[in-house]
Amino acid sequence: MAGKVALVTGAAAGIGRAIALRLGEEGATQILVDIDDKGLRETERMLKAAGYPVMAITADVTEEAPVKALFAKALAAHGRLDILVNDVGGGSCGHIWEAKVEDWDFVQKLNLRSTFLCTREAAAHMRERRAGRIVNMSSGAREGTPWTAYYIGNSAYSAAKAAIHGFTRGVALELAEYNVFVNAVAPGPIETERTGPGFRKIEALEYGPVRATPLRRIGVPEDIASAVLFLASDEANYITGTTLAVAGGR
Repeated sequence: MAGKVALVTGAAAGIGRAIALRLGEEGATQILVDIDDKGLRETERMLKAAGYPVMAITADVTEEAPVKALFAKALAAHGRLDILVNDVGGGSCGHIWEAKVEDWDFVQKLNLRSTFLCTREAAAHMRERRAGRIVNMSSGAREGTPWTAYYIGNSAYSAAKAAIHGFTRGVALELAEYNVFVNAVAPGPIETERTGPGFRKIEALEYGPVRATPLRRIGVPEDIASAVLFLASDEANYITGTTLAVAGGR
């Protein structure tokens, strides 16, 4: 990562923060983005305290104008972008028989539209430079999540993360001739500040995440950060259009 410029969205906490810290440790210069200004500033503080070069920009990456402004700032500051990590995501719609259309639309916008908008801006730049790495965040939920489906329901999230898989494949094929690599990571159950309390409530249940995961543990954000680091690095020079499952065998 030394000498590389990376932009990481969703960097205010959880997986996004772990990715930022890992890329920083490996020498990347970073632009960190999130709509959560307080959390974003804490991630920035952590990186700066460790001596890693970083710039934080608070922005809503589900909207076109802020995304264009974000990339303009990043390119003005650094002159180029080598790596984009699309980590923004989440949301819930409940069981399908009670799901509201506005919740469904919000989940698609948060996960899929944000990835599209940021990827479009990065792709135009990377295509011209004929170099770049894009890593998107899919999920084990792209094939359905037993405990989520059984206990709370969230088909909107599964649909969005399956779409990320297809989007990644399509964009990778479009950009392959320009030496731009596009891959995705599909986390299984990962304990973060947001998901931890929920996992604690259901981990002993029949369809709980621990019992449904062959490695018999819930993952940690650092597990995902390591996978992102690999796909963003020159070690993945013959991998594109792939969704890498980091899900404990699920």
